[in-house]
Amino acid sequence: MPHGHHHHHHVDPKAGDARLFGAVAVNVGLTVVQVIGGVLSGSLAMIADALHNFSDAMSLVIAWAARKIARRPADAEMSFGYARAEVVAALINYTTLIVIGLYLLYEAVLRFFAPEPVDGWLVVIIAAVALAVDLGTAALTYTMSKESVNIRAAFQHNLADAMGSVAVIVAGAAVIWFGWVWVDPVVTLLIAGYILWMALSEIGGVIRILMLGRPPDLQPAEVLTTVRGIDGVTGVHNAHLWQVDEHHSALQAHLVIAEGHWAEADAIKARVKARVGLAHGIKHLSFELECARHACTDAPEIGTIV
Repeated sequence: MPHGHHHHHHVDPKAGDARLFGAVAVNVGLTVVQVIGGVLSGSLAMIADALHNFSDAMSLVIAWAARKIARRPADAEMSFGYARAEVVAALINYTTLIVIGLYLLYEAVLRFFAPEPVDGWLVVIIAAVALAVDLGTAALTYTMSKESVNIRAAFQHNLADAMGSVAVIVAGAAVIWFGWVWVDPVVTLLIAGYILWMALSEIGGVIRILMLGRPPDLQPAEVLTTVRGIDGVTGVHNAHLWQVDEHHSALQAHLVIAEGHWAEADAIKARVKARVGLAHGIKHLSFELECARHACTDAPEIGTIV
């Protein structure tokens, strides 16, 4: 049975907006410092970290805008409401991460063939500052990330950047102690690999929602078995089970009412809604009623014949 369908109501939206704004301001400032430091020190890993930091700031801006849009009520233009704005924002952010990861892989491979000197101390100092900022930003968005796929994407950006800052510190230390300049592109490869792994593992769930896929915690067969178990229902077909957004699922189907029970069809429909809502946590339910004598023939159980 799914849980957490209403957890998002516990978070104060305006408080979350303030946190996001603060995180954006800090990350933009840090990006400028890192780019300057990366150029002066000759560290590709630091520039990689700066690029990712800039994407952090942009992801937070997108997340903030999506939260504002998602709060709008349904209207004639968007009858389902605007909640999916957050899902679209998550898709944009994860796609950006994938592009950044691929770019860093490319740059790291080039650096292997054309190594450049690196100022280890400058790298370590700036990366240490970056790590502190990354952890602070992650702390600001951690609680909110549990409630929203949109904020979670931004949080993942920040977490990856914190890992990147640790890796950059290691690269700088390797240059200081051993003169190993090759560690810099190796660390860049590791940062890129982690970014790609994280983004690719999360983007599937976002695409699933946008493609009207079934909720991952619900099995259509089990839901329809619940429907058929209601007295007065002899069949169900043309069923569609999908996620409206991260927190809400919906079911639409044709119900076949048993012969002799048409007079209580509305009561039967009400019982189906109550039972399905209780058993599976589905709050958005829409049923078309058919009497058994005139029910559709050869209709698919799931989906609709086009």
